[in-house]
Amino acid sequence: MNLQLLRNFPLFEQLDDEYLTEISKLCSKRVYTKGESIFLEGDEGDELYLVISGVIQIYQDNHSRDVVLSIFREGDFFGEMALLQNERVRSASARTIEKSTLCILKKRHFIPLVNSKPEILIGILGTALDRLRDANKLIMDLTIHDVRTRIARMLLRLTEQHGVPSADGILIDLKLTHQQLADMTGTARETVTKLLLELQNEQLIRNDQKKIIVCNLDGLRNILDVN
Repeated sequence: MNLQLLRNFPLFEQLDDEYLTEISKLCSKRVYTKGESIFLEGDEGDELYLVISGVIQIYQDNHSRDVVLSIFREGDFFGEMALLQNERVRSASARTIEKSTLCILKKRHFIPLVNSKPEILIGILGTALDRLRDANKLIMDLTIHDVRTRIARMLLRLTEQHGVPSADGILIDLKLTHQQLADMTGTARETVTKLLLELQNEQLIRNDQKKIIVCNLDGLRNILDVN
């Protein structure tokens, strides 16, 4: 695997070429088609995944519907809990939103590496804690806030994670269907469509080639303040 690609991952950006070369020897690369399952909740697993290209959705099956926990893209990683826990059971499922290329690191290869370079593990632990806090916030959103507030929070979160400045505001640089947005906010697709149209009529957002531009960040934040 190309050393510069590895260096693009925050976990490895401080490592010298000697370590990066060793990591590259441990990596296997796989291409997944759009909509392909990577693993399912409850599966055994001992791999860490690095996203070289594409978009990955992490979700849990809530019986009647999926609940989307996170979306990862180039430069992100996931599956770290399989490395940190003795039990090798996946706590969530992963599938692609777009055709994706992933680098896969097996636990048996990765543990000796972090033993010799513990700052890598520190980076993983920090990220895992951040993701746990985000999951707790998501659970709170789904249980105590109304749908309009949940959608506003979701849009603000996406601008932080995937936002790109544009002439009209901040472009959320992901193509997400209304069903995917519904799965991220625990509501129905029809409700998402209705509320996005309301936000557009209020000139808080607008659509641009199947992507959302947030035109008024303060306006979205005001929705949170009202609730």
